[in-house]
Amino acid sequence: METMMDFWKSKLADIDECLSGVAKGNVRLLVKSAGGRDIRVVEYGDKEDFGRKANYGSACGAGNPEHYARKSSDSKPVLLLVGGIHGGELEGIVAMTNLIQVIETGKDYRGRRYDYLYENARRFRLLLIPCMNPDGRARLPIDSLIDVPYEKFVYYMQGSWKDGTLCKWPDCKAVHPIKEASGFLGSYFNDDGVNMMHDNFFAPMARETSALLGLADQEAVDFAINLHGGADTPIHFVKVHYVPQFIMQKQQTFNIGLGQAYAKLGLPFSEVNQVVEDQGSYPYPSMNMTTAIHHACGGISMTFESNMGIDGPGTKLTPDEILDSHLVLFEQMFRFYLDEQR
Repeated sequence: METMMDFWKSKLADIDECLSGVAKGNVRLLVKSAGGRDIRVVEYGDKEDFGRKANYGSACGAGNPEHYARKSSDSKPVLLLVGGIHGGELEGIVAMTNLIQVIETGKDYRGRRYDYLYENARRFRLLLIPCMNPDGRARLPIDSLIDVPYEKFVYYMQGSWKDGTLCKWPDCKAVHPIKEASGFLGSYFNDDGVNMMHDNFFAPMARETSALLGLADQEAVDFAINLHGGADTPIHFVKVHYVPQFIMQKQQTFNIGLGQAYAKLGLPFSEVNQVVEDQGSYPYPSMNMTTAIHHACGGISMTFESNMGIDGPGTKLTPDEILDSHLVLFEQMFRFYLDEQR
């Protein structure tokens, strides 16, 4: 059995090595980060011509989304997976490097076979971003948060204020961009201190934000998942506000199906109802990157919160369980579309 460090591919150098082995897909530069680091996307499957005549919002205004993307039953679903929007949330980065290894070889970095993923990847247009925030990842001085004490974890994630006190969640969002108010800029942020999950989506501060929304728009993404870490919480999807009920209902269907798949493996999952209502009181729930992706392309867009295995209160998964939970997630994404087409 390989050790954790053999399959826990979380470093920027690990991503470089992984992408250097891509033979079945195409690796291209998506954008340079605020700190000048490469953000790359791995593409599997050819991009199809959907006969675009308008952006998604305009097409909806015209009463027919096909003005944006005309998709037939033969069109390959377009799936977008994004790791490391918060650069220190390593679980999604590890999952993405292992998924790429599975698609290329049939096995993850542990040597475990995932035949369903390997055999069915060709039936999709896959857009895989191992690390959307390499600036934040470069700022994290360790390669795993497994067993890291809670206070140290907070420091690594959100950093500290000028007076040296911890910049805790959710107060880390109270100043944005946070760079000038920060003593230590945590790995949540790019080098300009922007938290991409809470950028200004109508006039983005970060070039990374513009590039990710542009990718979703250009590709007419059907299903996007942002991979995050949620300390030692059970695995769950965060509620997504300000999207149509139809989308919420599809997200809830997927939510339930994933919970059932986890139950068979004994993995902890908290089923947070994805069909949400405006409670009519302030503070209102925020629009975030996940919401913005939907409005760029019309597709399902969800925020996945992984368990992180830190030394803190709550449920604590092992490195193997953390990776397993992600690979099950990816398999369920495939099944969600392939089972629907039967």
